[in-house]
Amino acid sequence: MADVSPTKIELTGDDQLAIDWSDGARRVYSFRELRDACPCATCREKNTAAEDQPAVLLPVLSPEEARPLKIEGMEPVGGYAYSIAFSDGHNTGIYTLERLRGLGHEA
Repeated sequence: MADVSPTKIELTGDDQLAIDWSDGARRVYSFRELRDACPCATCREKNTAAEDQPAVLLPVLSPEEARPLKIEGMEPVGGYAYSIAFSDGHNTGIYTLERLRGLGHEA
């Protein structure tokens, strides 16, 4: 995996990101899949706590969370990861290349 890296990253459609990889693979990711797979400590803690709690029937959403989810920015972190900023205000997740390669589906 260390030798495989993105060669092209582009938004496709209204809710997808496509990454072309140096080995010729192309993977497509929905914004929701990327947001739900956020590896930051806050999201990991929230997901762990959610497993232990009964489901909330009517969660209260912020105005940002109520809008359609978008990717507002994506920046490389060193040569091993990307930071993704989402329209719901979340921007602390660092997605390693290995994690990105494991998400999405082959196009």
